[in-house]
Amino acid sequence: MYRVFEALDELVTIVEEARGLPMTASCVVPRGDVLELLDDVRDALPGEVDDAQDVLDHRDQMLAEASDKATTMVSDAQNEAERTVTGARNEAEATVSGARAEADRLVHEASAHAESLVARARDEAARIVASAQEQHDSIMARAHADAERSVAAGRASYEASVADGKAEQARLVSQTEVVQAAYAESARILDGAHADADRMRNECDTYVDSTLGNLEETLTSTLRTVGRGRSALRTGGVADLRDERIFARS
Repeated sequence: MYRVFEALDELVTIVEEARGLPMTASCVVPRGDVLELLDDVRDALPGEVDDAQDVLDHRDQMLAEASDKATTMVSDAQNEAERTVTGARNEAEATVSGARAEADRLVHEASAHAESLVARARDEAARIVASAQEQHDSIMARAHADAERSVAAGRASYEASVADGKAEQARLVSQTEVVQAAYAESARILDGAHADADRMRNECDTYVDSTLGNLEETLTSTLRTVGRGRSALRTGGVADLRDERIFARS
């Protein structure tokens, strides 16, 4: 069959590559090559056709055999599946039954263990509560005693603090009065000092003015005496300076 297709391909190639005749759809092909290829096709077809006919003749038989084989395989598979499912179901039922029994046993053991634990926990809780109550009573008694001592100590400390506060308040009040008295005394002293300074300034001014007045009178008398002496010298007489000296001395 392969040679048939190969020869046909070669014929198509020859026709496609053949030289065409002008003004027509015909072409010129090599006769010898075409005939040789046709002979090859003629020689190859009988054997291929016989083989194909044999295949067609045996097709129904092969299909029947394949169908019978498939039916047998399906039946065997179904039987095997049924056996497998039955075995699995039986095994599962046995497993479930064993698991249920084991679960019942475990639940019973767990319940017994839990009841035992609850009983022990209840006893331990009662013991702890009793011990805690005893400790609470003891702590409360000590706390009351400590509280009473603390209250007494606090009251004494409070009274002492109040007494100290009153004494400190009195001292501060006394210090305040002393400070105020000191401020008053310092103000009085400052006022006196200012007054003394003003008085001394006035006395000094008065003394200076009096001294300058006396000096002015002395200078005036001296100038008059000097004038009379100069006049006497110019006239040739002797001036009497006694009264002026006396006046000046006075």
